[in-house]
Amino acid sequence: MAKTVNIGVLGCGNVGAALVELLRLRGPEIEQRTGLRLRVTKVAVRSTSKERAVLLDPGVLTLDAHSVVADPEINLIVEVIGGIEPARELISLALASGKAVVTANKELLANIGTELFAEADKAGVDLLFEAAVAGGVPIVRPLRESLVGEDITRVMGIVNGTTNYILTKMTDEGWAYSAALAEAQGLGYAERDPTADVEGFDAGAKAAIIATIAFGVRVVAGDVYHEGISGVTQTDIEFARRLGYVVKLLAIAERFSDGTVAVRVHPAMVPNEHPLASVRDSFNAVFVQGAAVGDLMFYGRGAGGNPTASAVLGDVVDAAANLLKGTHASNGSFAKANLRPVDELVSPFYVNLEVSDEPGVLAAVAGVFGDHRVSIHSMEQEVLEEGAQEQQPNRGAARLIFITHAAREADVRATLHELSALDSVTSVGSVLRVIGTD
Repeated sequence: MAKTVNIGVLGCGNVGAALVELLRLRGPEIEQRTGLRLRVTKVAVRSTSKERAVLLDPGVLTLDAHSVVADPEINLIVEVIGGIEPARELISLALASGKAVVTANKELLANIGTELFAEADKAGVDLLFEAAVAGGVPIVRPLRESLVGEDITRVMGIVNGTTNYILTKMTDEGWAYSAALAEAQGLGYAERDPTADVEGFDAGAKAAIIATIAFGVRVVAGDVYHEGISGVTQTDIEFARRLGYVVKLLAIAERFSDGTVAVRVHPAMVPNEHPLASVRDSFNAVFVQGAAVGDLMFYGRGAGGNPTASAVLGDVVDAAANLLKGTHASNGSFAKANLRPVDELVSPFYVNLEVSDEPGVLAAVAGVFGDHRVSIHSMEQEVLEEGAQEQQPNRGAARLIFITHAAREADVRATLHELSALDSVTSVGSVLRVIGTD
């Protein structure tokens, strides 16, 4: 006979409404396959009069989220309201009451996730969060379960659909950044204030969660180095294409042989033959590298109500089954991360300079690179037409494009600082890390 698990949902926006509908559509088959009857009994909302994408019995809706958590008949809480508060308080209360929790709240988990994991373990219930990292793409459970015995060295991915959509439009259709951003906002991919997406903060929160789970150390959002895509130009896109690369915003978590960890988000030039290079539009992909397993990639829709609700539903089924068995999936304990400073990281770089078009300039520029132990892998030069240069348009100018060999961040920064002081250098343009040349 089926066993009923009563569910309280906190929030009924795109994800919450999609989850309720999925439960209605998939409930009978889930019951047949698992013996679980999943029943939504209360949904906390900000307004009971608002029209919604899913039909709900008015008696199910409530303005009081605390009453949902406190209801003794509810066994499992789904939190999809986002933000730090009141989500933190509500989740803590639910866990302390012995209720399993499923959340899609990346901001909360990236800041105090390990504390909440400890609360869940103390209460002996699940806190599951597959949807918090890459929408419908399953990556948390593989990292936490299937790959828990793997020596993972790097996790690298495209985990923000908004920026990937913008960069795809710039790459495939030649759009300017501003036009691509406006299109993303019109389609609902980007908020009116797109800062969290385009400056890398959203991806940074997800990178913190990935690093914590993959490496078993405590990484928070503030530990993640950020650079966004607002400075990427069509010139960069075109040079990347010419050199056999595409530009992507990457979240990268690495663990080194000395046990240090580095977590960062920045645009990078990815070789055309790399699997991440073909990830377009609002899709996400996460590339995992392990000592024994080699390379793995997880790919799919990283945003949207239905894909995210699908990941939530998978967690709901697991948590409900564990509740009835009297067990839970521990997220483990987490030591303090030993973070490697960004200045000590090593990568090839793309450097775009505008210089005076006169003899001796290239030798002077190359000398600065050499003085700071930054080796040049390749170089291209083009003369700019009058008016094409970004600064001092009446001065004869050329553009120099360098790809370096792998170099320390600190050495590259010192190189750029000295280059900017040269009279023959009109401007230091874009500087992008390059994946896969060394």
